Amino acid sequence: MEKIDSLRQHGLFDARVPRYTSYPPANHFEQGIGPRYQSEWLKTVPNGSEVSVYIHIPFCKRLCWFCACRTQGTKTMRPVDAYVEVLRQEIARARQSLPRGIRMGRLHLGGGTPTILRPETMRLLLETVFDAFQTAEGFEFSVEIDPTEASDALLETLVGFGMNRASIGVQDFEPTVQEAIGRLQSLEQTQRVIHFLRRHDVKSLNLDLLYGLPHQTPETFAKTLAHVTKMKPDRLAIYGYAHVPWMSKRQVMIKTEDLPGAEARFRLAEMAHDVFTQQGYNAIGIDHFALPSDSLSDAAARGRLRRNFQGYTDDQSETLVGFGASAISRFHQGYVQNATATSAYQERINAGGFAGHKGYRMEEQDLLIARAVEDLMCRFVFREKDLCAAYPEFAPNIHKTAIRLMTRFPDVFFISDAGLEMRPDAHPLVRVIASFIDQFTSEDVAHSAAI
Repeated sequence: MEKIDSLRQHGLFDARVPRYTSYPPANHFEQGIGPRYQSEWLKTVPNGSEVSVYIHIPFCKRLCWFCACRTQGTKTMRPVDAYVEVLRQEIARARQSLPRGIRMGRLHLGGGTPTILRPETMRLLLETVFDAFQTAEGFEFSVEIDPTEASDALLETLVGFGMNRASIGVQDFEPTVQEAIGRLQSLEQTQRVIHFLRRHDVKSLNLDLLYGLPHQTPETFAKTLAHVTKMKPDRLAIYGYAHVPWMSKRQVMIKTEDLPGAEARFRLAEMAHDVFTQQGYNAIGIDHFALPSDSLSDAAARGRLRRNFQGYTDDQSETLVGFGASAISRFHQGYVQNATATSAYQERINAGGFAGHKGYRMEEQDLLIARAVEDLMCRFVFREKDLCAAYPEFAPNIHKTAIRLMTRFPDVFFISDAGLEMRPDAHPLVRVIASFIDQFTSEDVAHSAAI
C-alpha cells in the first residue's frame, strides 16, 4: 500500500505523458522538415556505418478497435500490390542518395499487417531491399506477424530471406476481451504460428500483450499470462492500452465504462511483472522482459539498452531509414516523417521525389534532453557528470535540473556513482520524471496515461 500511495502522490494515475519512444515525441514534429531535408540527410550518413531499415505496411483485412496505428482496411490485394510497387521505388531512390559503403544492421517490417502480403509480393519487396542494402555482421531481420493472417507460404518466404526474429501480437487470449476490442485470435492460431517458426529455426520470438483492456480482470489476465509463459518467448512486451478515441476514431467502439481504472491497470501490470520475473525473465525498462540468453538482456546488463519507435532495443545504429506511408526516419540531424495518408505518400513518390512532410531538426539542447530522457527510460538514472562532460556549455542548467529533481522528488531518487538513480519501487514513475525535464511538456498535447 505504501508503494501505491507514493505513486499516487506523484501523479502516476492521473498523468498523461509521452511514451518517449523518441525525443521529441512525434506529435511535436513540425511542417517544413520534408523532402529537401530527407535528401540532404541521407547523403550525410557516414560512409561505412550501419543503418537500420523500417518498412511500414499500413494495410489490414480487419481494423482492430484498440489500435491507434496508421492503418487502413482492405478487402482485396490490389491496393497492397500497388503500394509495394511504390515502396520499391522509394527504396531504390533512397539508396541512390546513401553512401555506397553503408551496411544494413537491422530490417523490420511493421504495420498494419506485413503478413497480409501475398508470397510473390513479399518476395519482390525483399529482393528490392536486399539488392539495395548489403547486410552487416550480426544482421537481424524481424517481422510483425498476425497469426490470423500468416499463411505457411508467406512465412516460408520470410524464412527464406533470413527472418530471424518474429514479433507476434497477442494482446489477450480471453474471448470476452477479444470481442470487446474487435480482435478475435485463438490460442490455437497463435500456437500454430509459433510451432511453425520454431520448426524453421527462427531463433528469436517476441510476444506483445496489452493491459488495461475492456473487461480485463486479474482472473482472466492470469490465464493469458499462463498461456504466454508456456510458449516461452525470448522477449515479452506488455503495454498499457491508450484509450484516445479523439485521435483514433475506431476506438469509439470500445466503451469507456468497460475499461479498468488507473489503479486496476497498475495492478495488472504488476501481476505481469511478477509472473514473468518468477519464470526467469529479466525486467527490461518499464514494459519489456527478456530471457537471460536474449540480446536485450545482454544490452541492459552492459548499459547499451536503447529506446526507439518499437520500444526497447539493443540496436546501436544512429540512423534509421523508414520507408512507406507515415514511416519515420532518424538521422543525427533530426527526424523526418513520410506523408501519413497512403494516397499522399504514393503521390509524392510517383512524382519522383521523397515523401517527407514533417519532422524535427535537432539542436544541441535537444540532443542533451534526448540523451537525458533515454538514460532515464533505459537506466532509471540522471547522469549529471556524463551530461556535463558531453554538453559543457549547458553544465549550469544540467546542475539546476539535478537539484530540481531532488527537490521535487526527494523520495524517488538516491545519489550514486552513476548520478541520481531512481529507487526500484519508483520505476513506474519514469515517464512522469522524463516529462519533468522535457521542455515540450504541455497540457494541450494529447498523450497516453502514465500507467
